[in-house]
Amino acid sequence: MGGSGRVTLNDVAAACGVSRATVSFVLNDDPRQTISAATRARVQQAARELGYVPHGLARALREGSSRVVVLNIDWGLEGNYSRSFVRGLDDELAAHDHVLLVRHGHHAPRSTQRVLDAITPRAVIQFAEVYRTGRDLEDRGGGWKDGLAAHAALQIRHLAEHDHTHIALALPDPETPLADVRLRFATQTAQRLGLAPLTSLVVPRPREAGTDAVRAFRAAHPEVTAIAAFDDDVALRILTALHDLGLGAPGDLAVMGYDDTEYGALVSPALTTVHIDAESHGRLAARAALGLDSAGLEPVPAKVVVRDSV
Repeated sequence: MGGSGRVTLNDVAAACGVSRATVSFVLNDDPRQTISAATRARVQQAARELGYVPHGLARALREGSSRVVVLNIDWGLEGNYSRSFVRGLDDELAAHDHVLLVRHGHHAPRSTQRVLDAITPRAVIQFAEVYRTGRDLEDRGGGWKDGLAAHAALQIRHLAEHDHTHIALALPDPETPLADVRLRFATQTAQRLGLAPLTSLVVPRPREAGTDAVRAFRAAHPEVTAIAAFDDDVALRILTALHDLGLGAPGDLAVMGYDDTEYGALVSPALTTVHIDAESHGRLAARAALGLDSAGLEPVPAKVVVRDSV
């Protein structure tokens, strides 16, 4: 094995008793060479057993790009959507001999271009770009099948089924790219269900500011009996504010989270929330980036995790 510890073509050749050139032809699937099926199978088995990984630079020069796919993430890192999306994306890319590179946070165009110039990625994906714009990977009509619209509706519908007719949507501070779209879908759902017009509030950090915001909102909107939170983080801020105000959920105000972080099950009252599994969305994004057929990949429907806060 090479001195660097990386398995080389020479190592694979020695293991299966063929030339280095033959190994290269087999592993690169060179259509210009006629190599027997038995030899191909022997080379491929040896490569798998030794853990051979093709040299990325050589492959990039040959194919015109590397086998790296870049994912840019600038929001939504805590919930099940992001975790399952990245897991599905990574697994699907690996199944097709590609590697995922994740970049977190906002990046200036110049720094982004430097990364792209350095690695020549196969594709660049913006995290949940389809989901965040209100569309869905399976439903181009607005995401009412399994996208943001459907999930926002699930949250509002659950509160309505618990006899809440005056509902508010609690948004984070600072706002995210999804805030306006989310408010639009929640408002449309309330209208379709015949509920009172949806109101909204921003629940900021730190703790004292969040408590002041909830206090002021309750004074201005005493008719509101339930809060649909933008995510579990915002929902937990509201539960904390209610505690500080000597109030509680669901007796004084029902509170429902969204996207099911681990923390919602650890507080008292435990947080009712929407659980979203986006592994299939990640796999679909991977196949789209690689130009592959997406047949057979069906999204898992979101569900309400019923606990104590509603």
